[in-house]
Amino acid sequence: MIQVILSGYGKMGHMIEKELQRLGIPLVQASEDITATDPAVAAECVCIDFTTPEAFRANYPFIARHFKAAVIGTTGWNDILTEVRDTFLDAGTPMIYASNFSIGVNALFKAVKNVSQMLRDAGYTPEIEEVHHIHKLDAPSGTAKSLGALVEEGMGESPRIASIREGEVPGIHTVTYLSDCDRLTLKHEAFSREGFARGAVVAALKTEGLQGVHEFSSLL
Repeated sequence: MIQVILSGYGKMGHMIEKELQRLGIPLVQASEDITATDPAVAAECVCIDFTTPEAFRANYPFIARHFKAAVIGTTGWNDILTEVRDTFLDAGTPMIYASNFSIGVNALFKAVKNVSQMLRDAGYTPEIEEVHHIHKLDAPSGTAKSLGALVEEGMGESPRIASIREGEVPGIHTVTYLSDCDRLTLKHEAFSREGFARGAVVAALKTEGLQGVHEFSSLL
């Protein structure tokens, strides 16, 4: 059985705590300053990180050096992905990361990848819209950026991404392909943050016996 330490204890941290309790997985610690963790304790635990881009950039070397494994749900650091990957690989610490840990969103990633490849040079214009709560710090969302990368890879063109912030919306992502003949729409709507928490815990369980650095979708 794995043991978990949470890096960040906001709304997502509390959701993950409930999911851990539901599954009977020990939560050793929930910390706003992960670097204060006793290295001997960290060595026996999986770190699940949902903090801020700034906090993750400061903390990832400590996580890589001291934890048994890491699940990274924080977004906004893709510009240093190579550096982060190399740090975890050098430390021999398995890491799973995702712009979105929802199982449904990862199914959307797969669908968008396949559809975009099929519609390449077929006269379609792709667009992405993402809607989130007003507290979300980054725009576009990390999920929208991941969808945009999949569209660009498949179609050879970068889609326009529209970001909307309203109320307490957990997250809606819509990918539209428009031609002069028809419209194809792929959409995922989260009803709560629970799906993200469940996916993060699934990822933590997948670190058992894992080696290397992996995007969550590649392990599903």
